[in-house]
Parts: sequence; C-alpha cells; structure tokens
Amino acid sequence: MTRAVTLTEVAREAGVSPSTVSRILNGTARVRDEKASQVRQAIEKLGYTPNTFARSLATGASGSVGVLTPDIASPFYNDALSGIEQGLMGSGYSPIIISGHWRTAEEEHAVELLLNRRVEGMIILGGQLPDHDLHALSARLPVGVLGRNIDLSRHGGVSLNMDNRQSARDLTNYLIGRGHRVIGHISGPPDHADARERLTGYREAIEERGLKYDPTLVVQGDFQEPSGLIGMQRLLQQHSDLTAVFSANDQMAYGARLALYRLGLRVPEDMSLVGFDDLPGSTYATPPLSSVRQPMAEMGRWLAHFILARLRGETTEPFEPRQELMMRESVASRRGL
Repeated sequence: MTRAVTLTEVAREAGVSPSTVSRILNGTARVRDEKASQVRQAIEKLGYTPNTFARSLATGASGSVGVLTPDIASPFYNDALSGIEQGLMGSGYSPIIISGHWRTAEEEHAVELLLNRRVEGMIILGGQLPDHDLHALSARLPVGVLGRNIDLSRHGGVSLNMDNRQSARDLTNYLIGRGHRVIGHISGPPDHADARERLTGYREAIEERGLKYDPTLVVQGDFQEPSGLIGMQRLLQQHSDLTAVFSANDQMAYGARLALYRLGLRVPEDMSLVGFDDLPGSTYATPPLSSVRQPMAEMGRWLAHFILARLRGETTEPFEPRQELMMRESVASRRGL
C-alpha cells in the first residue's frame, strides 16, 4: 500500500511553511503567484491528496454540497444531477446526493442528514418540502432550488422555475393548429405543481381556440410509464373520435405508445402523441416523440456555480431557463380530413 504524502512534505518540496500550503489549499492565502505555483508543482510532483476529513474537523468546512432529489432513479432529474456534478468539478467541492422519494417526511429527514454531514450549501430539486422549510434552510446556508416557484432572495437563495403552463398551452395549440379537435390529456398527480400547471395550460388552449373543454378527455396518471399505458386505454375506450393525446411527461407517453402498439394503432397515422420534458430517449423513440425540452443539465450546472459563488462571496450572472418545443414525427396533420 502506497504511503500517503503529508502536507509537511509538500511544504518542504515547495520551500514554504506548512501553514502556507494549508492556506493555499483552503483558498485563504494571499501569496505571490510564483509561490502559489511552487506549491501546485510540489503537489503534482508528490501526488499529494488533501485529507478532507481532517480539514473538516479543523475548519468546520466539509467541502460538500448537499443535493436533495425526489427520486435518484428518475430520468428527468438525472440530467440535473449530471449538470451539478459538472458545475462542481474542479472546485474542491463534491456533491452528496440523497433521495426524498416524493414524501415530505423523508425529505425533511434527508435535509437533517445533509446538515449533520456539515454540507456547506444545498441544492433542492423539486420535491414536497414546505416553503417555510426552504426559507429557514436558506437562512442557514446557501440554497438553490430547481422547479419551485418561491422567492428565496431575502437570505441570498435562488429558485429556478419554468413556465409549464405556457409551454403546455403552446404544445396544445400546436396540435390544434395541425387540425386536431379531440385531444386527450394524460395528466400527472394533482398534488404536483408541474402537473397542475400543464393541465391548466392544456385547458386554456382548448378554450381559447373555441373548443369545448371535456373533462372526460383528461385521465390522471402518476408520471410513470404504466399509468400512461392505462390512461391511453381509458381514453380510447371513451372516445372513438380521439386523434391526439398530450401526455404530461415523456415517461407516460412511452406507456401510451405501448398501448397503441398493442392495439395495432400507428403513430402518427392513427394517433398523434406528444410528451413533456424531452428525455434523451424521446429522440430515439419509434417514431421520435414530440415534446417540450427543459434545460435540466444547464440549470443544474448553473445552480452549482451559484452555490460556489455564494461560498466565495461572489455574485453570478442571472439565468433564465427557457423551454423549447421539439416537434418530431409523432404528430400528423389532420387539416382537410
């Protein structure tokens, strides 16, 4: 087993004191560029790896950023987690990722676990934590939230949210513009803000274009593939004149596509289908699925940079995430039929 190089050996190699090496590693030293370069060269030459546990005990700084995600296996949040990792890369900080499983009590417990790990900042991806908990948390440490409509600026926190309502309206209007008049909607769970906003946008587009909103054209799903399959089956049983379905996320659209396949119905010739989130697999579905792209990786990366800036006492340029309609081969025109 290779012996670990000590900080004292690095200092001796660089010709400086051990305390100077320590301050350079912690980012608190004010030294000439030449001296800092000597220390970096010594670290590289000797292969020195800082003992982060010892550093945590000595300084109270863990070098960690907590990340709370509703579901660590979710393909929707995977891009955000990847972006966070990229944003922290090379900074000296590492993410500690924990899942709350869409349950408030589990998310509260997860936050306590992260605080006990002495994380220096925290990124919250969606979830069910009450707003007052997020405000209290942002008063304790730098906090960035994704996918929640909350103002944390009082304590220096930030929240990135997207206009799900408008994007759902745009997507439904696209279907109407292609000649569809009987459009079903497989919604997400009613306790989920994104699901409620997407249903509202769907209904507004229907009514704004002079069509009658029919609640029987809306079936509830849970954002998982099986509920999309069941939802499509129910819509087809109730509406023989159905020509298009807007699924509130891509995962349910995959399930809906399977239901159509098993019934011998073609997409888009017999049924047009659109999703939401533009998961990586949607580009390679058969046919490629029309959807709404959300810049999850970019938002995760920006939130990581925001936390790092706060920890360094710096500011960051504001970021306004924009959704984009990705129109592919899963929608056919019904005009003139």
